[in-house]
Amino acid sequence: MKPPVVDFATWEAAREELLVREKAHTREGDAIAAARRRLPMVEVDGKALVTGANGPVPFISLFEDRDELVVYQHMWWDGAPHQGQCEGCTWVPVHLTNPAYLHARGVSFAILTVGAWDEVKPFIEFMGYPQPWYSVRDVPAPIGGDMGYFSCFLRDEERVFLTYRTTGRGTERVNGSFALLDMTPYGRGEKWEDKPEGWPEGRDACWYWRTDAQGNPTWGPTSRPAPQWSRPGAGPVETLGRNEHCH
Repeated sequence: MKPPVVDFATWEAAREELLVREKAHTREGDAIAAARRRLPMVEVDGKALVTGANGPVPFISLFEDRDELVVYQHMWWDGAPHQGQCEGCTWVPVHLTNPAYLHARGVSFAILTVGAWDEVKPFIEFMGYPQPWYSVRDVPAPIGGDMGYFSCFLRDEERVFLTYRTTGRGTERVNGSFALLDMTPYGRGEKWEDKPEGWPEGRDACWYWRTDAQGNPTWGPTSRPAPQWSRPGAGPVETLGRNEHCH
């Protein structure tokens, strides 16, 4: 099935009708952001040691002398090969490769994970990720602990405060691919989506997060997180192995 074919004037009228709802959605998002700015905050240990490319450093150094810091807390499977790491977390660094606009607003960005640094380092090199990464393996929550979150921190001289956290679908706002797919007629192609009658049924959520070497979505033993086949600065990977962490 495909959308009905109409003349441009009819299409434009339908588009204008939807635009009213889209603007209301945008204004509600602005109101939620305003409420987010009014949340209280909790102090965290800015001296907690995290391990990165230059060895152990205090968490406060991740601000790089800026006042604000956003981190993504990347899930990690100990001992898993690269294709066995979290496919959901893998898309985050791919969509956040250039923090120039954050820096222009006085905000730093880093990625944290509970993985041991000697395992995390080769994964970063394999993927070609340009962001600063840090292991928070022995650091308590909310800097360490559960992963899969975006967290925002504020610095007041030598004191550090957690101001906001979100996980699950709250992380989707940084994924430009999701936003573009949501604009298309067939959307994400997932079962949960509300579709016109006769539309493709869709598949389980996240079905395209892992693919084979030809780009075909699969969760089989020859799959990897989708960006691993064309990762920055490296050619396609031709060898794969089974791993219990590959779904």
